[in-house]
Amino acid sequence: MTQQNARTVVGNITLSLDGRVNGAGGDFDMTWIVPHAITEGARDHMTKVTSPATTAVLGRKNFEGFGGFWPAVADDENAAPQDRAFSRWLNEVDKVVFSSTLTESPWQNSRIVDADPATVVRELRQQEGGDIVVLASGSVIKALLAADELDRLSITLAPELVGGGDRLFEDGLPATSWRLTHSVPTESGALCLYYDRVRS
Repeated sequence: MTQQNARTVVGNITLSLDGRVNGAGGDFDMTWIVPHAITEGARDHMTKVTSPATTAVLGRKNFEGFGGFWPAVADDENAAPQDRAFSRWLNEVDKVVFSSTLTESPWQNSRIVDADPATVVRELRQQEGGDIVVLASGSVIKALLAADELDRLSITLAPELVGGGDRLFEDGLPATSWRLTHSVPTESGALCLYYDRVRS
């Protein structure tokens, strides 16, 4: 099956200006992201990214983080409407979780997979469904970039220099070309960007 098919594979992530996915404090150093994630523009962007998707892909850390917060937001009358809609979508969508340590999940519609992300995504491409979106899991996005299995990069570029932390684009990734297809500034000064993979 070719990669030009009905299922678009999207890597969705927030990056700092210095290309980081987290801060110098490690995996959970993400306080710099919060002001840029709670604007109307960022919330609308998340709706745009997720609404065509019928499969969500997560690494273990993000799955545990998301699972500890998002399931209850759907019924929180004080939450933003976009956040409630995102929570409902997350609860209902098929969730594929990459982990070598988890064995089960209480979160509905989740399945734990201990396998190569690119192999699993190639299998998902051949099944019926909408977009396949990787939610903020840098390790999975890197694996898919290395295997050229990403069709779109959805990047929220935050106007922050965090000075340390993990980079998304590390040396050794294959050279690829991308086309900017969507660009919207948000109230915080972040940019919500779509880059689509250019394949000859």
